[in-house]
Amino acid sequence: QVQLVESGGGLVQPGGSLRLSCAASGSIFSINHMGWYRQAPRKQRELVATVSSGGSTNYADFVKGRFTISRDNAKDTVYLQMNSLKPEDTAVYYCNANIVEYGSGRYSAHWGQGTQVTVSS
Repeated sequence: QVQLVESGGGLVQPGGSLRLSCAASGSIFSINHMGWYRQAPRKQRELVATVSSGGSTNYADFVKGRFTISRDNAKDTVYLQMNSLKPEDTAVYYCNANIVEYGSGRYSAHWGQGTQVTVSS
């Protein structure tokens, strides 16, 4: 069984910064892409950023230049550094990872439980 556990959310003022972390644990053989998605009230979940096992990154246009995704393969952990936060960044942020579990032979998508980020003065 695989778990993704997020941390680092909270309340921050506009212009502030937060760093999210997501650690994968369990019966992990390998991890391909890891990423962050978010869902604001009454909106659909949307991609924020992804990072491949080799370190290639992809960002949604609305976070380019403000957010940075990174990962530590030795720790099976992905991070999201969020700077210059805006009220419209308020959402529940979810970690996602494509993981091959021991014995499965194929990648499957796993999600964290979500962490609330609120940007407000």
